[in-house]
Amino acid sequence: MKVLAISGTLRAASINSALLRTAARLAPPEIEITFCSVVGALPLFNPDLETDVPRGVAQLRAEVAAADALLIASPEYAHGVTGTIKNALDWLVSFEAFVGKPVAVLNASPRAHHADAALKEILRTMSAVIVEDASVSISLLGTNITEAAMAELPSVTHAIRESLAALYSTVVLKQRGHSHTFPVRPG
Repeated sequence: MKVLAISGTLRAASINSALLRTAARLAPPEIEITFCSVVGALPLFNPDLETDVPRGVAQLRAEVAAADALLIASPEYAHGVTGTIKNALDWLVSFEAFVGKPVAVLNASPRAHHADAALKEILRTMSAVIVEDASVSISLLGTNITEAAMAELPSVTHAIRESLAALYSTVVLKQRGHSHTFPVRPG
């Protein structure tokens, strides 16, 4: 299964990006996690560019189309999603390959519930399939935990492994044509 990881921040020391890298590190062999390579290079969304999309947008869309599922982690700014993640998602609104895509949302700070709820609402509006059993909050903000330590901490590794297992199960069910049996709870 191919999973595209998207971080909603450009900050080098981001705990959200570290959480995604840890998920890639802990992924079992049947799950290949790659990182979106163009989020920071995307132009601001402009519907006038939809007919001849910029190169970065074409790359984003190709990466999303090639993925069986998405794994998104994004911080909260001013009780909302970051401009970074919103801009990337705006470029995917009219992209047919995004519709029905299974998505897991990782939250590195349970107190960031406004952004978590807003991100899920945006994804639902875009017709993504939010896999609630794979969407987890892990208290990492302010812990000053290193990425290496994150990959060794049982509470983190357990949550990530459970998340990836739920995402994997959802994708397998989708591929077998059992979309009505997705392990998705209303949001």
